[in-house]
Amino acid sequence: MEKYMFGKLKTATLLILAFIISGCSTLTLPPATVHQSTTVDVNSYKYLIGAGDVVNIFVWRNPEVSGTFVVRPDGMITTSLVEDIPVSGKTPTELARTIEEILATYLREPVVTVTVNNFVGPFSEQIRVIGEASEPKSINYIQQMTLLDVMIQVGGLTEFADGNDAILVRVENGEQKQYEIYIEDLIKNGEIGANIDVLPGDIIVIPETWF
Repeated sequence: MEKYMFGKLKTATLLILAFIISGCSTLTLPPATVHQSTTVDVNSYKYLIGAGDVVNIFVWRNPEVSGTFVVRPDGMITTSLVEDIPVSGKTPTELARTIEEILATYLREPVVTVTVNNFVGPFSEQIRVIGEASEPKSINYIQQMTLLDVMIQVGGLTEFADGNDAILVRVENGEQKQYEIYIEDLIKNGEIGANIDVLPGDIIVIPETWF
């Protein structure tokens, strides 16, 4: 009897949920905001600081305001003199000049040096591999990185991958463009001509093969 009543209660609950869901209007969210990398070719790359990075700030002759700081998710750091300093998206040199301008209010002719540990960088500077890679993930860009370097980091293709129908998505002049890439020719057939330069912000999509 208890089992019977539980079954009826479960059925009734599912019907109520279905009624509520059917009564909800379906809305379409806008597409993701396009963020273009500042790197437009392999020779123009400069590392940009991002959330999660650890920045070391050295202020010459002022150790009390020097220190090591973790960049918050909102792209800012908090120092002993200034609570919110925006740092995400700046090069270490640009950040040093910014901090010098801020500290000039408190110190006479401050000289600042910035170094970075635990490199993460902004999402716009990371390479993302999705689909039929052995280990799909985001990768921190390294200067002069190629498609082969990326595939080594993600462990190559799965047995179900259609590597020669893969797509590389890149933002150029504010628009997303798609390029055909031939990963299977590169890593399974050894065709080095299929290797290409990758840039910060590239997205590599590897589809599943159709048998």
